[in-house]
Amino acid sequence: MQIVRNGGEKTAVGSSEWFTGVVYLDPVAVPSNGSRLSASMVHFTPGARTAWHRHPHGQTIYVVEGVGLCQRRGGPIEVIRPGDRVFFEPGEEHWHGAAPTRFMIHLAMHDVDEEGRSATWGPHVTDAEYGAAPPIDA
Repeated sequence: MQIVRNGGEKTAVGSSEWFTGVVYLDPVAVPSNGSRLSASMVHFTPGARTAWHRHPHGQTIYVVEGVGLCQRRGGPIEVIRPGDRVFFEPGEEHWHGAAPTRFMIHLAMHDVDEEGRSATWGPHVTDAEYGAAPPIDA
């Protein structure tokens, strides 16, 4: 058993290679001792979003607070809210982030592959792609 006390990990700023806008990451689970689970609490400021990416073993996100958007390549942009769970299939290219005028926090969970990689990152979601989102009702 291992307990990591609150305050033991520092909040990280999301890399501009992987995110548009300001994003903060708090680790929840780090792969170790045979576990492949990686989980982070991800805090998106309004308009912030991931780049297009895919996960070798898929990804589940659970929205904790705010209003967000997500999309799989070729599909419609979906509005997501607290309590919503989104599962992206293994290898499915997708993005997720905050609505234009709202913060959004989600718990992101996925398994790393045999080499310890959690994602393959692609191009940034363009403003035109992001701007195609449906209207956000309060």
